[in-house]
Amino acid sequence: MADTTPTSHTFQVDLRGLVDLLSHHLYSSPKVYVRELLQNAVDAITARRLADPEFDRAHGDGEPCEVRIVSDGKRLRITDPGVGLTLEEVHKLLATIGGSSKRDEEIEGARRDFLGQFGIGLLACFTVASVITVTSRSAKDPAAPVVRWAARDDGSYTVTEVPQTEHPEPGTTVELVARRGEDWLQPKRVADLAREYGSLLPVDITVSDGGTPVTVTDTPPLWERRHPTTTARRLALNTYCESVMGFSPLDVIDLDVPLAGIKGVAFVLPHATSPSARPAHRVHLKRMLLTDTADNLVPEWAFFVRCVIDTDALRPTASRESLYDDEALAVARDAIGAQIREWISRLAAEDPTRLEAFLAVHELGVKALARHDADLLAAMLPWLRFETTAGHMNLPDFARAYQPIYLAATVDEYRQVAQIAAAQGIGVVNGGYTYDAELVQALPRLDPQVKVENLQPGVISASLDPLEARTELALQTFLNAARARLDTVDVDVVVREFNPVSVPALLLDDREARRERQRAEAEAEADDLWGGILASIKQHAPRAQLVLNHRNPTVRRISAIGDAELAGTAVETLYGQALLMSHRPLRSADTALLNRSFMNLLEHITKE
Repeated sequence: MADTTPTSHTFQVDLRGLVDLLSHHLYSSPKVYVRELLQNAVDAITARRLADPEFDRAHGDGEPCEVRIVSDGKRLRITDPGVGLTLEEVHKLLATIGGSSKRDEEIEGARRDFLGQFGIGLLACFTVASVITVTSRSAKDPAAPVVRWAARDDGSYTVTEVPQTEHPEPGTTVELVARRGEDWLQPKRVADLAREYGSLLPVDITVSDGGTPVTVTDTPPLWERRHPTTTARRLALNTYCESVMGFSPLDVIDLDVPLAGIKGVAFVLPHATSPSARPAHRVHLKRMLLTDTADNLVPEWAFFVRCVIDTDALRPTASRESLYDDEALAVARDAIGAQIREWISRLAAEDPTRLEAFLAVHELGVKALARHDADLLAAMLPWLRFETTAGHMNLPDFARAYQPIYLAATVDEYRQVAQIAAAQGIGVVNGGYTYDAELVQALPRLDPQVKVENLQPGVISASLDPLEARTELALQTFLNAARARLDTVDVDVVVREFNPVSVPALLLDDREARRERQRAEAEAEADDLWGGILASIKQHAPRAQLVLNHRNPTVRRISAIGDAELAGTAVETLYGQALLMSHRPLRSADTALLNRSFMNLLEHITKE
């Protein structure tokens, strides 16, 4: 006859401190208690399957192998037909936290099919419960008594042997009594959490409030099921993505990384997203949801996908709410990246229409990838568009029309010369956008006949037509006055003829000249010590040039003005217009000059 006298014990740990640690530091939310209960139940069933090969067969012909959850809001009861616990195992797994036999290497190897650690997982339920009761009957020892372990949140627990009639079948029942004022055990909430965490688990899970139970599992995962057609599979995955991820995908990429035990899908976002946006991938560990906010699963360049995977090899963190970023995850991340890259290459070769639709949304991500992959770069260059002086076009076509190709390092440099370069037949690519400069510079590696050179102001000025000697001589007085007016902003003035005629002036500048101006400004504002240091690194960089277009009627009229003061003011105004057109940041000297020229023009207009 079983000894039904309860024996009282206390945990070999500060339980109140442990609950505080779990609820405030380890777990992001008390809702994980449902996951811990499901993990324990599934682990128990897994252990019974390992111990009894006939277990599944018996359940296949009779009752299904299921985990049953019943909750009325104040009490929750979860029952599994697993391996159960003996009296010795109750003390070992539920009383000595941190002393679990999982630390033993042999046991650790045997538990690779298991989801969690029974003792610490069960005590996590104290985040929502004041009392936890475990009633268990061992399947390995039919003669073993039924053991009831009852624990309170004050750190005490009792162990009682009860008659087998109270638990006639092997397995375990865990009962929680809700903390006062907590609503975590409400039936709907329990069902939602069980569905969220356990919908892919390989056992049936039912939830009820005492009435008709509702099955919350839906296995196998959708991406592993057979579908009558490819279209039917795609529609099913689209529907799944809409319901779980919240968007209808542009495309779906199958993921299969055997080395990391990964299977799943990557959904391509239907809208553009910032590369710096934090991704949120959904990761299941052995079919149990680990996290829906994983941000370290794919390479950074693949910011245009959101993944849903299941893995049986990657390590979770202590809270089992994210993946441990170790070498195994790094290998898996590279493998997932390779499969996304293969998908892009396949589109380029087999489905140009879908590729164009993808690039219309996610061209930046493809450019990021192509920088490091010569094969992909060669495949994608005909589809990638760049801003050039011939319009938005691909680099191979642009290279056939222009040799050499000049690369403007910044958007401002490109805008400064684009209109003039286009009119003069000079091929310039805007390298100021993310990754574009690197891709243009990589072009000669794919085609050695292509030449790429950095754009310098001399390239543009050399293409402009010089004036006849007689005309230029006649303009010397005007040029001397103009140069004197712009000397305060360190700009030279020259006159050339160029197209389009509608452009009166062009400001040509380079990075060395800008750096020297910035150094001079810093020197002027610095104290004696720093001023001396800055003066010692002075460079004799070429000055910026204001190129006046002699073909422009306005420039011709200005150059013919007899009033030197008014002509100087007009030149300052042309400089201001060219400066604004170049999108160059205004210095204090530039602002002062523009203000002065504006006021001088107003004064001249209002003269009687």
